[in-house]
Amino acid sequence: MSGCFPAPAAIPGAAITQTAWGRIKYPCFQTSVCSSASSSSSLAYKEERRRRRRWLCLSETSKGRGVSIASQQRCDCESASGIRQDDEWVVVNFYQLVLIEDAEEQVAKHLGFLKGLDIRGRIYVNEQGINAQYSGPSRDAVAYVEWVREDERFANILVQISPAPTGHAFPKLKLRYKPSLVQLEGGISHLPLLDPSMRATPLPPSEWRKRLQAGNTADSSTQNHSANYILLDVRNGYEWDIGHFNGARRPDVDCFRSTSFGLSQPEVTAADPLANIDKQTDILMYCTGGIRCDVYSTILRQQGFQNLYTLKGGVSHYLKNEGPVEWVGNLFVFDSRLSLPPATYKPEAIIEPTIAEVSENNTFARCYICGSQVCELRHRNCANLDCNLLYLCCMNCVENLRGCCCSECTTAPRLRPVLQGPHRYEKWHTYRDLISQSKLTA
Repeated sequence: MSGCFPAPAAIPGAAITQTAWGRIKYPCFQTSVCSSASSSSSLAYKEERRRRRRWLCLSETSKGRGVSIASQQRCDCESASGIRQDDEWVVVNFYQLVLIEDAEEQVAKHLGFLKGLDIRGRIYVNEQGINAQYSGPSRDAVAYVEWVREDERFANILVQISPAPTGHAFPKLKLRYKPSLVQLEGGISHLPLLDPSMRATPLPPSEWRKRLQAGNTADSSTQNHSANYILLDVRNGYEWDIGHFNGARRPDVDCFRSTSFGLSQPEVTAADPLANIDKQTDILMYCTGGIRCDVYSTILRQQGFQNLYTLKGGVSHYLKNEGPVEWVGNLFVFDSRLSLPPATYKPEAIIEPTIAEVSENNTFARCYICGSQVCELRHRNCANLDCNLLYLCCMNCVENLRGCCCSECTTAPRLRPVLQGPHRYEKWHTYRDLISQSKLTA
């Protein structure tokens, strides 16, 4: 688990998992946008700035006119201009699997547009599409979405917006060309992601809810809704531990990178719900935003599975439209917020208390150390810098082990102070520098 979730960044307030960021260099940006060596590049830069300011002004004035820019190509998330105040902070997620022959050029253009905007997050581009998760004030966040939609390749992207009450959910902007839009062993460049027939059929949230409700059985302890389909959680195991759909099997791995549903070797088939099943069986797949399902469904299609269905827009899109129906717990997000209750997406939804069946092997809402029920569905990292395990923990164990995941880690040479409350640890060099200073003054 520690290998999948690197050391978190200093700002723990938004919903994205991998928050250990390296230094960012923008060679293309510095040469093609910032350079004043030629008048032509300077004019191009000024024109780009004017276009961006025009978008910002439209975003502001559209409310006064009663017209939303996004209404021209409206997405299900009720994107942007008319429903957010300019001083509100938001997290924006979108992706698009589409051929981008000029991927490196696109990176430079996006960097140019974002210069001067207060946006932080991860935005990856390659020949198979774009995958973006970022935070910022609503005005800037929306301006970028609308600019992206000017390109017909991204005109119909499904944009999802959620609040970021404490400000930025990411430590910095990381916008670059990346060979894999999602991390998977062996990479994904060889997969037929651009062929819609090779991906799972997307089900809108309302249809997804009907399928789950129709397949619900009285015996929920089997964690199987019906022989009519298999409900597959295509996420990390630790995501399932704080929230999942009723009847979904916990992933057999802690990191999506190593997912092996439908690919298991004979000795591990017992942990694979797709082992030895009829290839005509309906398989319903879901993840946080949809992209992991789109990627993994192509692998299952190549393995001969015929009836693949995915939740359009992922769990976040479902909670916004249907509320917590058939959902248990919170939604893990890959930014500093880490854990979001369903009310974040649909405040008016009535959440009925759910009694989850608990067994010895059920890790849902359980302390990693003692196995007791936790009060807060939110992960923390081990205080040992060299462990950094991401885990659920009750407050008694936090105090007894000084923020560590085990007694062995309490004697480690590089320990961070016990972290209380919903905050995240800062990056490792902060504590390294503190340790160095303390040794000098000792």
